[in-house]
Amino acid sequence: MQKGSRLWRTLLQALRGEDEDQKGERLGDFTTTVRVIPTSLLAIAIGALGAVVALVLLRLIGLFTNLFFYQRFDTSLVSPAGNHLGPFEVLVPIIGALIIGLMARYGSERIRGHGIPEAIEAILINGSRVQPRVAFLKPLSSAISIGSGGPFGAEGPIIMTGGAFGSMIAQFFHLSSAERKTLLVAGAAAGMSATFASPVAAVLLAVELLLFEWKPRSMIPVALASATAAVLRRYLIGMGPLFPVPPHPAFIGPRAMLCCLAVGLLAGILSALLTSAVYASEDAFRALPIHWMWWPAIGGLAIGLGGLIFPQALGVGYATISALLQGNVPLTIIVGVLLVKSTIWAISLGSGTSGGVLAPLLLMGGALGGLLTPLLPAEGRGFWPLVSMGAILGGTMRSPFTGIVFMLELTHDVNALLPLLIAVTSAHAFTVLVMRRSILTEKVSRRGYHLTREYSIDPLEIIFIREVMRTSIVALPASLPQKELLQSLRRVSHQHGQRLYPLIDEQERLVGVLTRRDLELLSREHKESAEQQNGRLLVESIRRQPVVCYPDEPLRSVVYRMAETGLTRLPVVEPATGRLVGLVSLSDLLKARVRTLIEERSRERVLRIRLLFPLGARLQALRLRDEHLSAPDSEHGEGQQTRR
Repeated sequence: MQKGSRLWRTLLQALRGEDEDQKGERLGDFTTTVRVIPTSLLAIAIGALGAVVALVLLRLIGLFTNLFFYQRFDTSLVSPAGNHLGPFEVLVPIIGALIIGLMARYGSERIRGHGIPEAIEAILINGSRVQPRVAFLKPLSSAISIGSGGPFGAEGPIIMTGGAFGSMIAQFFHLSSAERKTLLVAGAAAGMSATFASPVAAVLLAVELLLFEWKPRSMIPVALASATAAVLRRYLIGMGPLFPVPPHPAFIGPRAMLCCLAVGLLAGILSALLTSAVYASEDAFRALPIHWMWWPAIGGLAIGLGGLIFPQALGVGYATISALLQGNVPLTIIVGVLLVKSTIWAISLGSGTSGGVLAPLLLMGGALGGLLTPLLPAEGRGFWPLVSMGAILGGTMRSPFTGIVFMLELTHDVNALLPLLIAVTSAHAFTVLVMRRSILTEKVSRRGYHLTREYSIDPLEIIFIREVMRTSIVALPASLPQKELLQSLRRVSHQHGQRLYPLIDEQERLVGVLTRRDLELLSREHKESAEQQNGRLLVESIRRQPVVCYPDEPLRSVVYRMAETGLTRLPVVEPATGRLVGLVSLSDLLKARVRTLIEERSRERVLRIRLLFPLGARLQALRLRDEHLSAPDSEHGEGQQTRR
């Protein structure tokens, strides 16, 4: 009964967010508590809402496309390429862009951009708080942008919109910033999952790009939200795959594998060019002597002219992506996508309008694969566009696993797994070595913030206090009279550079602590009233109930304790007896960082190859003989030269 009540009490404490007693802290593989249960329940509700939001956004895109290009009230998704507006088609993107500029200026500037950088900024800088109006203005502005012919995708806006709804719901509850971040990302993943029928890729994108951690406390709620949205998609939108492909061979051979490597490198080059083009366009718009509200209209003019030249460049381009994967796209369409679509996409995105990058990247990657298909081994219709699409996602977004799994979920072609792994990895390697930031993080960096996407185990988590604490310290008996202490104050206070002095009893148990400043104050008091202080014991002047730590705690616990208390030195005691065993200071914690630096920078040859074969032994013996014979000659020559 006692055991059950203790378990129930622990559960209630965890649900309330109360910390466990440090003595009872149990180390394990993960730090997740039962707080993940209520967070997961909220995430499931947000996942259901994300599916509805995705449906609404898709219907809005269809509505505005029909209104702008066909002057009819219909919510079905259609391509703007079939319109009969003629030259007046140029005005449609300009009108849509003017509306977006007004919404951004007088509604919320947060609706500008492709969505994912704004979600990253909300997570890192704003404590995962998103304004409620963003949740309504972002999908509306994106639908107007895409519906008026913008060459964008719906995934970025739906990620931002789903994240906004997740953050908005989280703000109604008593949650930490980390829990709000989890629910924001849960909404973003749910939106992507419902839009593309890609629940696993949505979770991977969350881990690789949005969560900035790999912990069960965040992965579990995000995965449940994504799964919930995928289930509801079946009833709201329909089943996947979004882009079915013809069957491809299970194994393509070494020559085709090398070609996958080459395709990945070319996709990496294209990724770098596209990223540079977007931000070169943004720099050009910033140089204009007009308010940023008018920039989208200039981008809209570029869209209109591009659509007049190449109508297939308008809109999301799902039909063209599907045709590329089926392998029946003429060369003129492929060249038009690579030249016209990429140009107007970079210009309009740099203008600060609202729209996503995922679908355009798929389209341009597929066009690259279609252009290379006649030069590469025949592995089935649409094979090389599929591989190139995944590669350009991995290279541009710097999310390789997302790129691989996303293409598998879009096509359900598991046979493409190995080729995708090779191509995506090579594209990712190229862009990582060539570019410091991705197309999604460069915008955050330009706003004056820095983020890193390398996830590793903190050395403070795996090194214990016992490994860095100092045991050669000065400890003072609590029963020591102040007079005896003050007589040797100068020698004690400067030994080993120690600044914190523990006081112990006869059993070496910690009673309290004194700082060097405390000792100096005692010395001053002793000089002012020596007779009154002679009989006082040291224990009467100490700081009782000091903050302590334990030998088997990781350094992470000590860092948190120091941050919470403002202390930089803590006594180390045994948890069972309270006996003093050492001291740990802030400088001791740097030893963990030094160990990491040594592991990363110190290079050594651990194993050496020894020649064991007779021929190798014979060659080694001849080399040693030559060295032995040349040494005396050299000495003899030097001697002769000296004598001369």
